[in-house]
Amino acid sequence: MSKSKIIYFCILFVFLILGIWRYQVLELRIKNNELIEYNDSNEEIVLIGRVIKEPDVRDTNTKLTIETTETRVSVKLLVTVGRYPEYKYGDELKITGALQTPVVFEDFNYKDYLIKDGIYSVVYYPRIELLSRGEYENFISAAYAGILFFKDKLRQSIYRSLSPPQSSILGAMILGDKNRISYDLKEKLNIAGVRHVTAVSGMHVLILSTILMSFLLGLGFWKGQAFYISIIIIFLFIAMTGFQASGVRAGIMGGLFLLGQKIGRRSVSSRAIVITAGIMLVINPLLLFNDVGFQLSFLAVLGIIYLSPVFKRWLRFVPEVKFFNFRSILVMTFSAYIFTLPILIYNFGRISLIGPLTNVLILPFIYWIMIFGFIFSLAGMFWQSLAWILSWPVWFLLTYLVKVVDIFSKSWAAKTIENVHWLWLLIAYLILGFFAWQLNKREKLKFLKY
Repeated sequence: MSKSKIIYFCILFVFLILGIWRYQVLELRIKNNELIEYNDSNEEIVLIGRVIKEPDVRDTNTKLTIETTETRVSVKLLVTVGRYPEYKYGDELKITGALQTPVVFEDFNYKDYLIKDGIYSVVYYPRIELLSRGEYENFISAAYAGILFFKDKLRQSIYRSLSPPQSSILGAMILGDKNRISYDLKEKLNIAGVRHVTAVSGMHVLILSTILMSFLLGLGFWKGQAFYISIIIIFLFIAMTGFQASGVRAGIMGGLFLLGQKIGRRSVSSRAIVITAGIMLVINPLLLFNDVGFQLSFLAVLGIIYLSPVFKRWLRFVPEVKFFNFRSILVMTFSAYIFTLPILIYNFGRISLIGPLTNVLILPFIYWIMIFGFIFSLAGMFWQSLAWILSWPVWFLLTYLVKVVDIFSKSWAAKTIENVHWLWLLIAYLILGFFAWQLNKREKLKFLKY
């Protein structure tokens, strides 16, 4: 075994030990959670807590992530309130209401979804008293509040120049505001197979990384300087979008991509993705089984790594059009689609039959939507009339996206497959894994061996 492989497996072993330790820490926090015993007791209790995340504003309500400040051990809970009055990150609240255990729906385990974030109790429409506005415990909290203030200014700029659904789609792409998209539009995006374009992902961070490096190098910065500035901006972007699991993973992979550009080596490989997963699971081991988005994002990247070479060969006849890269988009779409298909069927019981087609029609324009979106929203912070003029290109592109989704979101475009046993999922990934291993062995893909 080569020295590099020994080091690689040693790193994985360290991650395994750290992951076990983190899981034990999480179990200890559950045991010390003194509020769980009040779940579903119908007994009103009074809690003092602070809003520790940006409020999740939706069509009819707002969800606040609260961390208690006067319990023996700080505890997180999710509080659902009306749209008004508005609450902000850092607000200290007095909450009077009954705690409940998160519901397990027939098609969605809401309880496990919240547990991954350390939330074991929810409260619906309690009585709330605002004790203090915007109290920050340290410099990091104050800095994060500043990032959220900047984000809110960008959001205002977007919504002043664009109306829904264009505004909500752009907000999801560049601000992480995916919950501001209406339920009907989310369903259409799912059926059309393009819901992923509205979630902060590796594609968005890769686009941002490319834009930043090109822009900074064009201004005359050295490659090293452009690298460090880009890393800082990407970190701020991930923070602005709320440190979503897909965004954190994308940020790490984007950093590896930029590092590869800096030192002249490929950064995206099977080893890099495994190390990235290891880092995230050390931070939060519950992501592995409780976050479908985490699973999908890594499987998509693995699919692109292992299957893209064969699709490149099969799709040689497809022309590469400048600025649109149709062949590359087809290759990435098919590669990611095949690797994520089994888990999509298992978790959601539905697949999009025309997903690859709609991706080809939409993905070439995401790059330009993000460029024009950032430009006009930044301009709107200083000069609204200019922002309105600059918003026309992105409005046109987003309107095209919405029309494509409307056309390809009919009932015939999706297939329902119910009651899929986990054994079929295991068999599917064993087959895919064997195929990927054979492909790697036969073709000796150099870019997987950085």
